[in-house]
Amino acid sequence: MPAGDVLNQKQIQANLLELPEWRYGLGALRTALRCESSATALDLLSTIGGLAQETDHHPDVDWRYDTLFVTLTSHDAGGRVTARDVTLARAISTQAQAAGATPRPELLRTVEIAIDTDAPEAISDVWRTALGYKRREDGSLTDPYGRGPAIWFQETQSPNVNRLHVDVTVPFSESASTLDSLASVGATLDHDHAPMWVVASDAQGNRLCISTEAGRGD
Repeated sequence: MPAGDVLNQKQIQANLLELPEWRYGLGALRTALRCESSATALDLLSTIGGLAQETDHHPDVDWRYDTLFVTLTSHDAGGRVTARDVTLARAISTQAQAAGATPRPELLRTVEIAIDTDAPEAISDVWRTALGYKRREDGSLTDPYGRGPAIWFQETQSPNVNRLHVDVTVPFSESASTLDSLASVGATLDHDHAPMWVVASDAQGNRLCISTEAGRGD
């Protein structure tokens, strides 16, 4: 890992001022780019692949018909954001603009499943084995290919009756509209931990959290 290559949150946010197409969440730079057609999206995907090869720095790209979801971290820096990610983000934005792609940050969603437990070590291996996931240093489980939602264990001596809940991370800039939409369909909202997360409950008491990058440290 190059010395001084990893960026802290203040540095990341400073760079994002010059990257309006990008958002920071769950330790990564992210964008969604909608193209004029699936063929245009595929061409842009190929262009991004070429940039990755030229820089020897490879993003995760999910192609969905006319839309590309791009995630940037540096694997050799422990999955953190580095100056190389910012450089590649700038290059991708330039090529996306040339291709006529439209940034759609409101489409960004990252889903995690949280499990309330008083003994994470007693259940972690079952979930890891069933899903084919790998264990991270913090004890959470992730799909090595980035296809499925991460699993993390919320350790508590008084697990909730509904032990599983979903964490949905959205850009802070998009969170207000998401919460308004939830309220409009009958969700009860608990803002005690806002803006980091807001707990939403449905009419049967099932919970989910709308999380953002706001208020979090490095």
